[in-house]
Amino acid sequence: MNRGKNNFALSLCIVALAAAAIAVCSWPSGAQSASNVMFLKNATILTVTKGTIQHGSLLIRDGKIAAVGANVQAPANATVIDATGMFIMPGIIDCHSHIAVEGSVNEGSVSVSSMANILDVLNPEDIDIYRDLAGGVTTANILHGSANAIGGQTVVIKLRWGQPADKLVFEGALPGIKFALGENPKRSNSNILPGQVRRYPATRMGVEDVIRQAFTDAVAYKKQWDDYNRRKAAGEANLIPPRRNLTLDPLVEVLEGKRYVHSHCYVADEILMLIRVANEFGFKVRTFQHVLEGYKVAKEIAEHGAGASTFSDWWSYKMEAFDAIPYNAAIMTQKGVVVSINSDDAEEAQHLNQEAAKSMRYGGMSHDDALKMVTINPAIQLGIDRRVGSIEVGKDADLAIYNHDPLSVFAVVQKSIIDGKVYFDRDKDIADRPALAKEKQALLDKERQAGSGASGRGGRGAGRGPGSDIQDREE
Repeated sequence: MNRGKNNFALSLCIVALAAAAIAVCSWPSGAQSASNVMFLKNATILTVTKGTIQHGSLLIRDGKIAAVGANVQAPANATVIDATGMFIMPGIIDCHSHIAVEGSVNEGSVSVSSMANILDVLNPEDIDIYRDLAGGVTTANILHGSANAIGGQTVVIKLRWGQPADKLVFEGALPGIKFALGENPKRSNSNILPGQVRRYPATRMGVEDVIRQAFTDAVAYKKQWDDYNRRKAAGEANLIPPRRNLTLDPLVEVLEGKRYVHSHCYVADEILMLIRVANEFGFKVRTFQHVLEGYKVAKEIAEHGAGASTFSDWWSYKMEAFDAIPYNAAIMTQKGVVVSINSDDAEEAQHLNQEAAKSMRYGGMSHDDALKMVTINPAIQLGIDRRVGSIEVGKDADLAIYNHDPLSVFAVVQKSIIDGKVYFDRDKDIADRPALAKEKQALLDKERQAGSGASGRGGRGAGRGPGSDIQDREE
């Protein structure tokens, strides 16, 4: 009996290792960097904000862009990368992602789950980090799901593959919180068991009420703390502080402008509803996410000062998406809204460059304006545009190198660089595949020899094929 248990445990370990060998095309012990100085030469440099530099060079020192131009020279101690014929652009920023999360992205038991924090469940071993790096993504906004009118706290990460969870966090980026309007929060627990009571809200009116009541409570809670802090500062003795409320603390941060609101939405009337509620309580919606009917109320979104992070041309996959049009991004841009194109999907994130390019066909956007929707615009929406989103001296050296113009369907990422370190190298990836395939086969052979019959049983992630957790993701 003990031998069987030991064989079973051994088999689980082997299966897990084999799965890792299958998934990890190139797991770095650390990012590739021979020195703190890197020099990229002879490339077409798409700065996004400062035009295009032909036959340009870029100097990186200590993770920052030190110089960029046509006449930059390489220092003697630099690691030189010849990028002749290549295109260098800022690393892609995905304003709406669910990668790198351990387990479900929804705390669906209550309608206000602002106490839940994505930071607590970051998973640095998620292979989607590496795959999105292979698509040129270097920064992502990791969001709670859309089962709640007010969902969990969000976190911005850099895709530093191979680093522990705490090293993924984008230092200094303002935290956010996820809201959701419409079908998702009102029907998130519709598949209840006999005898169970359906969770409130079950209507769009109820979703609005939940948000308004939560902020009514937050205003009163904030007043308690403000009064306490005022009396304490005045020297009053023997004060008892108010009881901490972990659900309301993040909403107070929203009221104080210390936390961004990113709201899942689709239809025009709900977009206007949240603008009214936000104006009533004196906070701003930082971004409307998905916002497929944004073109109908673009003027109001711009007046509120919110951004819009949308899909390129997704349509008719749910009732709320039937009025979606591929011109949405271009129309909102023309009306003065800062627009980004997001993925909401790990696979979609691997070709966000092409998703942005669609706006040139649908809406006639210029090459540079299309490129902004996956670089500087999402950086502005996340409040990190002083650090990333364009190629400028002093900014973080977060870059993607393509073999063709990034807005071409023929463009393939050759290298993805974060903080001046190469985290994805296509040539290395391809070169490593035979050895990894051999290691995978050896592990599988060892598992078969164990003869425990453990294949297909247990193990972290077992039975979770692509899309198997779709109920935890957004629609």
